[in-house]
Amino acid sequence: MNQLTPSQLLGGYANGIFPMAAAAEDPRLMWFDPPCRGVLPVGGVHAARSLVRDLRRGGWSADKAPDFDAVVGHCANRPETWINAPLRSLYAQLHALGHAEALAVHRNGQLAGGIFGVTLAGAFFGESMFSAQRSGSRMALLWLSDHLARCGFTLFDTQYLTPHLASMGGTEIPRSAYRARLAAALRVRADFHAAALPTAAELAAALRQPSGGSAAGSGSPSPSPSPPVPSVGGAPSPSGPAPSPPSGTAVSGS
Repeated sequence: MNQLTPSQLLGGYANGIFPMAAAAEDPRLMWFDPPCRGVLPVGGVHAARSLVRDLRRGGWSADKAPDFDAVVGHCANRPETWINAPLRSLYAQLHALGHAEALAVHRNGQLAGGIFGVTLAGAFFGESMFSAQRSGSRMALLWLSDHLARCGFTLFDTQYLTPHLASMGGTEIPRSAYRARLAAALRVRADFHAAALPTAAELAAALRQPSGGSAAGSGSPSPSPSPPVPSVGGAPSPSGPAPSPPSGTAVSGS
């Protein structure tokens, strides 16, 4: 069976579906289209007071252009993962094409955590995150949410909602509502590298605002029409899978 191409992958995202593998050792990929979708508020991820205090103590920094493949590798380095070799290769190709980005956070100069995802117009599709130190993934989410707002993104997709994401303001919306928000985001032009990342002190100050959101609004680029997104390009119609692999429509394999 033919392998999924970057164009087909982007087409799937544009149509509201995404691929996963059942396991790292399984070369097949499957399309998923869950009845409810997890999303995070752009520029409004919730930060516990203890997390903001930790930011204010200093020592934290973030990098919006880290070694992309290294971040993906950290995310995949766990006993069970849905990131197999074909998918990791696709992410690398999308990164080279400007459609996948990563953010890493450091504490006292040491890697603490990170997150990566696929970008398409005004949508950021969060794929996976990791912690190498305590609170590493939470700090990565805080920085990323703020940064997406500064760069004009309007949708922060998390695919599935987990307790960890729910504790930071994530919610679950029906497929129909997600498709409407996705369609709106695909009409927006956003650029992941349009703005600089705030310092830890600046991020902490933004998180203390009464609105609970980011102070990035005034610096965000104005949305403008985005170029047409790719069509599915041969990707199969999605099925209605269970909340986690391995159910789904197979799209690639050896």
